[in-house]
Amino acid sequence: MLVLALDTATPAVSAGVVRLDPDGTVAELAARVVHDGRKHGELLMPGVLAACADAGVTLREIEAVVVGAGPGPFTGLRVGMVTAASLGDALGIPVHGVCSLDAIAADAVGDGIGGNLLVATDARRREVYWAAYDAEARRLTGPTVERPDALAERIPGLGLAAAAGSLVEQFGLPVRGPQAPTPRGLVAAAVDLLGSGAEPGPLEPLYLRRPDAVPPGERKPVIA
Repeated sequence: MLVLALDTATPAVSAGVVRLDPDGTVAELAARVVHDGRKHGELLMPGVLAACADAGVTLREIEAVVVGAGPGPFTGLRVGMVTAASLGDALGIPVHGVCSLDAIAADAVGDGIGGNLLVATDARRREVYWAAYDAEARRLTGPTVERPDALAERIPGLGLAAAAGSLVEQFGLPVRGPQAPTPRGLVAAAVDLLGSGAEPGPLEPLYLRRPDAVPPGERKPVIA
């Protein structure tokens, strides 16, 4: 199965073509990753087309789409999920959303870590998105958003042996890659979904915060 994998939950705009074999083996055929957190909309589709060209396939040959569902900022995350949904609709293929932290974990535990794994990424506002995983990349807790000092207080009770993501150096754990979701990691996190043949559920973004923009309140009368 040829799978197109996308993620815009972090400043890394990722697109790639991945082959999923019947035995569950995941092979990344091509990937395009550009680090620019302000240009998700401008960079994603050119990355998709370039990755397909690098892999020697056309969009019509893609059989499924996997997209990172966050957690991430509202605007960037929406770009990836809307693009994935549009491609799935246009091509008539299933679209599966996965937690972007799960994708990082799926890559990071590949060589074995001897314990649990922390995955953390930048949530801005001096906070981090994080989740903890066992040695098989199964999520144990999270995803959650909070300040790094609050997370540091939890670490002794999580049985952690390593950490991965973009904001983990400060926690005193051995650091493993990657810092952001890769196409291979996204598909590895979705192997069971893709292999089941089940109808995908609705795409639900993990914002973990309310949006900054709110509807305006009722206008106050000018004349008392």
